[in-house]
Amino acid sequence: MSHPFFSLHRQRMIRVAAATPAATVGDAAANAAATIALAAQAHEQACDLVVFPELNLSSYAIDDLHLQSAQQTATLAAIESVRAASADLKPLLLVGAAIERNGRLYNTAVIIHRGRVLGVVPKTFLPNYREYYEKRWFAPGAGLTGLSIGLNGAEIPFGTDLLFAADDLPFLTLHAEICEDYWAPTPPSTMGALAGALVCCNLSASNIVVGKARERALLAASQSARAVCAYVYAATGVGESTTDLAWDGQGLIYELGELLAQSDRFVRGDADRLTIADVDAERLIQERTRVGTFNDAAALAGHPETRFRRIGFTHGLDERDTGLRRAIRRFPFIPNDPDKRDADCYEAYNIQVEGLAKRLEASAAKTLVIGVSGGLDSTHALIVAAKAADRLGWERTRILGFTMPGFATGEGTKASAWALMRALGITAEEIDIRPAAHTLLQGIGHPFASGEPVYDVTFENVQAGLRTDYLFRLANQRGALVLGTGDLSELALGWCTYGVGDQMSHYAVNAGVPKTLIQFLIRWCIRTNQYDEATDQVLATILAQEISPELVPADAETGALQSTESMIGPYALNDFFAHYVLRHGLAPSKIAFLAHHAWRDAAAGRWPADFPADARLAYDLPTIRHWLERFCTRFFQTSQFKRSALPNGPKVSAGGAVSPRGDWRAPADGTARVWLDEIAANVP
Repeated sequence: MSHPFFSLHRQRMIRVAAATPAATVGDAAANAAATIALAAQAHEQACDLVVFPELNLSSYAIDDLHLQSAQQTATLAAIESVRAASADLKPLLLVGAAIERNGRLYNTAVIIHRGRVLGVVPKTFLPNYREYYEKRWFAPGAGLTGLSIGLNGAEIPFGTDLLFAADDLPFLTLHAEICEDYWAPTPPSTMGALAGALVCCNLSASNIVVGKARERALLAASQSARAVCAYVYAATGVGESTTDLAWDGQGLIYELGELLAQSDRFVRGDADRLTIADVDAERLIQERTRVGTFNDAAALAGHPETRFRRIGFTHGLDERDTGLRRAIRRFPFIPNDPDKRDADCYEAYNIQVEGLAKRLEASAAKTLVIGVSGGLDSTHALIVAAKAADRLGWERTRILGFTMPGFATGEGTKASAWALMRALGITAEEIDIRPAAHTLLQGIGHPFASGEPVYDVTFENVQAGLRTDYLFRLANQRGALVLGTGDLSELALGWCTYGVGDQMSHYAVNAGVPKTLIQFLIRWCIRTNQYDEATDQVLATILAQEISPELVPADAETGALQSTESMIGPYALNDFFAHYVLRHGLAPSKIAFLAHHAWRDAAAGRWPADFPADARLAYDLPTIRHWLERFCTRFFQTSQFKRSALPNGPKVSAGGAVSPRGDWRAPADGTARVWLDEIAANVP
């Protein structure tokens, strides 16, 4: 047996499917056979839940045949066939059928699991406009609560007040609605979600007309975002009557507004008729706990959980490694899709530009001071400053750039700093900090001042501190603001010098931007011609450099430069960890699980189109665990005091920020033990 770490259920995830069986025109037995065949396929693929289309057992477009006794009897037989066949199958099945109760015919969702019919949910809203005529045949389910229905010799819960919840997997809780229900201004799934459902399901017929597929996707996306849930939508496909309508068989799975999976449409023959994705219930639970508006809405609605009946069932904990059926972005702060990536880069860049422009206006600063090292962070801060100056109508010469070489400054980065300042047309100067640093080291009796090759944290911070000290005094002298260059990744890790160091500035323009996003933003600037060709060439050179603080001289034997990532871990992994800690509050073992699936195979999944081929790396689970432990120690235990004194700066990404006035408030004297113990207990 594989380690529980690899089990979806252990990670509080659920495998769901939208099914598009081959339909018939009123042949309930054939429809049942198609349903059973897909249920068996879903079982083989370890699905926990399968949502079928509206009236998939009865057929939808059969008009007055719904009112024929023979058709109704055949539908009951089809339900019984599916129930019996489900006895040895894993998935919870939501099938559609027209069922008579108390002299009324209802369009219903029948919930079946392991040989039991758990409940029957009638459709609330019946369309009776344009091509729809459902009130001719069906009674609405609105207001029907607390009832039961006799079905094939058993008394079954019936009503619109049903939630279905696994007794052994509390995160497997679902609500069912039918087609028109989620076109309504008040979808029943809203109350279902407020009552506790994490997965909302829609059994739909929904004939296709031009543009309707986009409308369905919009509704599913918006409902999953607004109701903080997953939304599974399954529409009728090929095989229904085309007397006056046509059908495309659209299947959609959304989570928190994000598309997890969608079907091909208009499929025939042996095409795959299951659209499958893994829903992250832990993410949904965490989102609800941190979004107070969700709970306020439940209170305003009179706490729907007090009115819903929870129908329990035993699902069975699956401890197998069944893989992961969902795309995990390697760079969660940036989408893989080129259109969304460029749109996000445009927004991120302009948030920074406008934030800085407003601060310069409000402060009435005469100039802006920035330290330019030739590295990624100062480069990005400087090009943002240049654009802000342009928008304010400033001459770029009012930006005062200072390169301040120290004991380990490389000629390459120094040359890049000068080239960038010249290309942008700012005022550029150089201040050699080595004499002042040597004097300070000598004054405190540091061995380096006596010629010993001692490169400790004091040696590093003397240089970092002097640079900041110079910048603030230059700002005093020249009526300027000091522009911070440090990024969100460094703040998450505490990889900055506190106080009189790169942690401090008058405005921390990069504080909401992780290192990986900065790389994408600079590429975006080049690709979209935000600057001139000379600037673009320098930016490309800087992107190709290894990330280094250049505070310790190169190794005497190998000539190797001080490498940031060899000390604190790859920024790609650290930013991945930071995203899921800040935005979603997931357990570290869950973060390791997601990172494992995102990063274990460099050839799998999507890379952003312009990401360098030689940087497309893979990380195995031991490597992920190693750096995750160090991230947790640095983030939760050793570096909060630096974030608690963070200067102002704009929040940029929905992925989170670390400002103590915004996304992240935490004690400076906390411990990482809870997170480290959780890793030790749950990550192999």
